Amino acid sequence: MSQPHPTERLLTPGEVAALFRVDPKTVTRWASAGRIGSIRTPGGHRRFRETEVRALLASLTTPAPMDRPSRRAAG
Repeated sequence: MSQPHPTERLLTPGEVAALFRVDPKTVTRWASAGRIGSIRTPGGHRRFRETEVRALLASLTTPAPMDRPSRRAAG
């Protein structure tokens, strides 16, 4: 785990969980499993690099399909 750039924003597990719409404990499990990198504060709390979190979110998100015109039965 490398040190973050001094201006890079760090997110809490709760903030990451809100972005992914999961429980904060899930985010902690992802970090333990190596799915997402984390940094430990001097007090032992996890923090996540915003750039890494947003990149992971983008890689897992697919664009919504375009709206199609509704098909109505001719009648």
